[in-house]
Amino acid sequence: MRLREQVAVVTGAASGIGREIARAFAREGARVAVADLDRNAAEKAAAQLVAEGRQATPVIMDVTDEAQVEAGIARVLDTFGRMDILVSNAGIQRVCPLETLSFEDWRHILAVHLDGAFLCTRAALRQMYRQGGGSILYMGSVHSKEASRLKAPYVTAKHGLIGLAKTVAKEGAPHGVRANVICPGFVRTPLVERQIPEQAHALGVSEEAVVRDIMLRETVDGEFTTMKDVAEAALFLVSFESRALTGQSLVVSHGWFMQ
Repeated sequence: MRLREQVAVVTGAASGIGREIARAFAREGARVAVADLDRNAAEKAAAQLVAEGRQATPVIMDVTDEAQVEAGIARVLDTFGRMDILVSNAGIQRVCPLETLSFEDWRHILAVHLDGAFLCTRAALRQMYRQGGGSILYMGSVHSKEASRLKAPYVTAKHGLIGLAKTVAKEGAPHGVRANVICPGFVRTPLVERQIPEQAHALGVSEEAVVRDIMLRETVDGEFTTMKDVAEAALFLVSFESRALTGQSLVVSHGWFMQ
């Protein structure tokens, strides 16, 4: 097992990609903190892992709330005694032309992605530095590399995570901490499912056209990335056995944005 006895905190882990990552980590022996804003969903996701013979606990926190993040990480340490992995995955989306986007929506999207990543990172680093190492993984996107219409705050935030990861990689290196970013293409999560009709309405095209001509046009095979694809890539990044792999971003997108 690649993560035997390691402790992983995954934010936004009650559903979608975060839940799939939590399952993959638990399968590989990690003790997983299922961190999420939704108490019922987090408790259900953690209970399912426990029923499967894994070690997991729910942690209820809003990643934009400093006190909740500090309390959440403290609970993880009280429960498991250490923290080896942070996956900063919690995210939201809003499809809207920039000229009509509200300042409130702009601030909220950046807060979840960037403030949340900062607060969780800061709390994680304090423990990782004490114990002599750890791995931090940020959930970026192809939009960390490429822009799309109607997603200004999301694109801005995802670009920002790459800068944060590079900084953490440099500051964390003397303490044995690595930091990387995973950049998925479109995955059919509830977040993406909501975007399809929203973009169809905003652009005046059919939902089928959104999928074919916008979401999957630049892939090599016209296929969505799967949650399993992302979870396996996340597992590779956090379990890499040397410090050679740090400050990097890995695109998992069926060829959309090659580098």
